[in-house]
Amino acid sequence: MKTMLKIASVLTWVNVALWGAGVVFGMLVTLLRVDLAGLLLSVLLSAIPLSCFAALKLHTSIRYPNVPLSRESAIGIRFVGFMALFFGIWLVTGGIDLMADPSPIIDGMMKLGEQLPKEMRAYYQVGRPFGKLVGAVVLMLGLSIAINTVLNLRLLRWYYLNQVRR
Repeated sequence: MKTMLKIASVLTWVNVALWGAGVVFGMLVTLLRVDLAGLLLSVLLSAIPLSCFAALKLHTSIRYPNVPLSRESAIGIRFVGFMALFFGIWLVTGGIDLMADPSPIIDGMMKLGEQLPKEMRAYYQVGRPFGKLVGAVVLMLGLSIAINTVLNLRLLRWYYLNQVRR
């Protein structure tokens, strides 16, 4: 169980830092652009750092048995965790799709490159390896979220089973 707790702690901190910064940046950009669809996506993606924050409280309660886990944290791990798990699975499937066929990301990057000045276009080359790399990164992000959520749900179950025994 200690190994599972260590892995979950590392993944939780990585996800809190990465997705927390991403959500804050996304919200700021969408508020500046007045993009309601982007703001809604940022609010929905905030389930990932919220789930991780609740998981950090669970990890504290496991490490220090005299610190009880609040009911709200348990609900956060379950409900918000399932939302985070949905996004994790969504990213995993998207990463696999991009690795199988990177043409959508390549087409999008080429359209972006057309907006560059002519002097810079010669240096802007996007190929299949780049698309596969983006797919691999998306796959790793999705796996990080999905594995972390599943581990935290198992740790929550283990925590409650140990609380009943006491």
